[in-house]
Amino acid sequence: MTAAKRTIAIVEDDSLLRDSFREALSASEKWTVTGCYGRAESALPALQKEAPDACVVDIQLPGLSGIQLLRKLKPLCPATQFLMVTVFEDADRVFEALAAGASGYVLKRDIDAKLLDALDDVVAGGSPMSSGIARKVVQHFQLPVAEPDAEYHLTQREKETLDLLSKGYLYKEIAHEMGVRLETVSFHLGNIYRKLHVRTRTEAVLKYMKRDPDSGP
Repeated sequence: MTAAKRTIAIVEDDSLLRDSFREALSASEKWTVTGCYGRAESALPALQKEAPDACVVDIQLPGLSGIQLLRKLKPLCPATQFLMVTVFEDADRVFEALAAGASGYVLKRDIDAKLLDALDDVVAGGSPMSSGIARKVVQHFQLPVAEPDAEYHLTQREKETLDLLSKGYLYKEIAHEMGVRLETVSFHLGNIYRKLHVRTRTEAVLKYMKRDPDSGP
């Protein structure tokens, strides 16, 4: 008996690449394409209504970004596995996507050879990543562990800002969540970077997560 095909949707603004994904998946014996979308705004209501088994999402979409779409959809479609595709080999974007609920992250330059294998990996419980992306993830988790007594002397608002950063929130979303202006978030981030001796949001989140557990959130 032939196994039932899994359902998949595609959210990609490049029409040529979107068509390429659709052709490759439609030719597969494992997948049925249920929808193709050029913008997150059109994908959101459709995917909420009928959640597919998997979804290929471009991280850099016009309007609502792929990460913002994922952050909205993942709580509504917890069983859907999201594979992010991008031209950016950027650690901050990787961690934002993973924090938002992505299961894998593949560079577009690798996608022709890896799309079907990456999706097989995702539905099997894996987290496929292009080798360059995986190396960056490893490098960031190899940052020096903070001293056991490191408190960093962060204020409560700075801790709140870090907690939201660790969940993948964008700066303007942090401002909205905390009820402050964007300039205030930038001020808190400047203090956080200085106190933690880091230069990027990814380094700040990872160093804060490696603090002594007894120091509290």
